[in-house]
Amino acid sequence: MAKIKAGEQNLDKVFQRHYFEIPTYQRPYSWGIGQVDDLLDDLLGAMDRGIDEPYFLGSIVLIKESEQLPDSEVIDGQQRLTTLTMLLCVLHEMASDAVKPLLYPYIWESDNQVRGTTSQVRVNLRPLDRKFFQDYVQTPGNLNSFLERDKTTFETDSQRLIQDNVRRIKDRLADLDEATRETLARYITQKCYLVVVTTSDKSSAFRIFFVLNDRGMSLTVTDILKADIIGAMKTPEEEREYGRKWEGIEQKLRRGDFQNLFGHLRVAYLKTRTRRALQDDFQGEILPKTTPKKFMDEVLPQYADAYMQVSRASYGGETETSELVNRYLAHLRRVGNSDWIPPAMEFFKRNEGYPDTILRFTKDLERLAYALYLRRANVNERTGRYVAVLQTIEEENDGLWREDGPLQLSSDEQAQMLSILDGPLYNRTILLRLDSLLVDAGASYYYPTISVEHVLPQHPPQDSQWMQWFPDDEERAYWTHRLANLVLLSRTRNYRAFNHEFERKKTEYFQRGNISPFAITTQVLNEREWTPAVLERRQRALIDALKAEWRLG
Repeated sequence: MAKIKAGEQNLDKVFQRHYFEIPTYQRPYSWGIGQVDDLLDDLLGAMDRGIDEPYFLGSIVLIKESEQLPDSEVIDGQQRLTTLTMLLCVLHEMASDAVKPLLYPYIWESDNQVRGTTSQVRVNLRPLDRKFFQDYVQTPGNLNSFLERDKTTFETDSQRLIQDNVRRIKDRLADLDEATRETLARYITQKCYLVVVTTSDKSSAFRIFFVLNDRGMSLTVTDILKADIIGAMKTPEEEREYGRKWEGIEQKLRRGDFQNLFGHLRVAYLKTRTRRALQDDFQGEILPKTTPKKFMDEVLPQYADAYMQVSRASYGGETETSELVNRYLAHLRRVGNSDWIPPAMEFFKRNEGYPDTILRFTKDLERLAYALYLRRANVNERTGRYVAVLQTIEEENDGLWREDGPLQLSSDEQAQMLSILDGPLYNRTILLRLDSLLVDAGASYYYPTISVEHVLPQHPPQDSQWMQWFPDDEERAYWTHRLANLVLLSRTRNYRAFNHEFERKKTEYFQRGNISPFAITTQVLNEREWTPAVLERRQRALIDALKAEWRLG
């Protein structure tokens, strides 16, 4: 039976009675400058109220096989322990020669033959960041050179955060005089307390971990799943191996995308709509269907690779087919939702090595996504349609390509699309999609601002050329918001230029320098006048381009 103990200890005891190890399956260090500032503000404020006033830092949960052994595996509390270590390291670096030896034992245990100790750090970070933290932060004399390093050379987000936070701590402590820093060091070690919860059993440690999480600890679903999956490995060696594998995938995707992956993986794997919490679906449906090793060896890496390809439009190599696939993926990313990602992930995963098949699928998926987008389908209709696509992928037959298959558009859906496209449509996404059809090799846009502008103004002056071309109010209103009358600009709209005459508007507003970056705008620059006949011709040409691309009607 597990032995659980809890007790209040000041940091002097915490840091001199334990060797802390952050296990591989723990989430990365993630505190930002704001949290470091909050901690320093609280510590300095409490110290100012009275050197004898204690300050409570919260609780930590440890696995200790024996009370006689100092080795402690950190289940909860690594963010505070890591940040407090950084604070002690900076205080040590800035201390006088007389004070440095007094702070050193909180960072390193020294060789001592009488006590039977060997030189080692007090806090060992997770393996991916361990040597980095030891070399740059915990080793005396290295802080200044560490802060001068280019953070883009660091391997993980945690390492970049560590540099930011060490710099912040150093800047804050530099505002204090030497005596105040010594007082702060004494206050932190003697008057700051943690509740240390220890257990000899891993399963009981995780139960405590989950209780703390339920009471408001800021853990993500992926953190909890990581503890479930990596914690279920049979040996410490397997935990370390698969913990590194998990962290490698997380680092490759970056933390935000890594969390998004699990939501899409859930839909792709279960191939059904769900209204349960993500954690419940994984723990109740997905993980019981596999094993921790199989999930880590096959399921997670395969879906992660597929997710990266579809979400970042990075499929394949430098072939014409790959470029076409990525072009359609880039268009998909503009539809304003990510509901299309699970079927794309599933199909890419199953059809690796068949680029022509992937191209055919991606082209049809893009067509379907834009049909749902144009029709303003709600989330239930979208997810229901994409789940039907997933279920058809699961059947591994030709159902995707049948006219009545869920990936294809019915004749009614095609007619709806044409009607919407030919009506009032002030829509940047559709204009960008249309613009890509007007250039031979497609178009890529990296402008920080892309705006939509009317050629014929919405409210032209009564004495303008516009009113001579469009004297009829009803005809003018008919054309104002249609595709033919809209252009793209690579900057914000200029309200003072809205009502310029046509020639002045072209030269002063629609161009940047002597050119426009958009084909749809360049076409307008080539027109000498802007009349209903010009708009009618232009509207037919634009609609025909979309009609051919999306196989409508």
